[in-house]
Amino acid sequence: MIIDSHTHIYSVKIRENKEAYFPVDPVFKKFYNSPKAKLAGADDVIDSMDKYQVDMSVVFGFPWNNISILKEQNDYIIKSVAKYPDRLIGFCCLDPFITDAVKEVERCLDAGLKGVGELFFPNKGINKACLKSLAPIMEITLDKDLPVLIHTNEPVGHIYPGKTPLTLNQIYTMIKWFPENKIILAHMGGGILFFNLLKKEVKESFKNVYFDTAVSTLLYDKKVIPMAIDIVGADKIVFGSDFPIEAPANYFEAFEQTGMSDEIMKKICGINVQRILKI
Repeated sequence: MIIDSHTHIYSVKIRENKEAYFPVDPVFKKFYNSPKAKLAGADDVIDSMDKYQVDMSVVFGFPWNNISILKEQNDYIIKSVAKYPDRLIGFCCLDPFITDAVKEVERCLDAGLKGVGELFFPNKGINKACLKSLAPIMEITLDKDLPVLIHTNEPVGHIYPGKTPLTLNQIYTMIKWFPENKIILAHMGGGILFFNLLKKEVKESFKNVYFDTAVSTLLYDKKVIPMAIDIVGADKIVFGSDFPIEAPANYFEAFEQTGMSDEIMKKICGINVQRILKI
């Protein structure tokens, strides 16, 4: 079974009038102001899955800072999963700082969504205020044994939409704050996985941490995947495409070029997510 653990979808209301949402959420504008920026719906991700032989996909929207918009978006995720129950797995996406964030997480999980994310902290990285906003959400997901997907990015290199002023120390502090939670770090964890080579502490801290491959084909040399496998192990890496930014085929081609075994390919492309989500 092939599972894409990282895809974004939006309702037709947002897709057909995205400019109307720019004044409401400047971060959304930063992501999608470009004419080249793509917005996809549930049917689009299903079409892509059929084309590239992906069995299931984790779908979520955007961490809106407006409660009414994010409720509509999460409702769209809930309805999309109901429409394609054997193909789509939904996550609750929101800004943890909004009023009633905890109630919204509870509502979505009660409606059958299987995790929370992708959570995004665009202003100062994951500082102490962010950690405090995460705490009640982490408590809920820990109690339900569900994962939380956190946006991360490399702290060096070129600037692009979605790159935050995040430090590796902030990522590591977050992991230490929530050691028992299942945490998936998007975008290869911003490179923090390489510190698994330290002899003390870090390996134990990473015991419940996973790293998704989203946009790794755009950001990194193809050697990043075999190096990551060597450093943290194939059990810790999950395939995520960040559809519609990248098509699944680009990752499958990159994986094949590494010469990884079929056993490792199956772990990264499905078995690991099945274990995390208890599918």
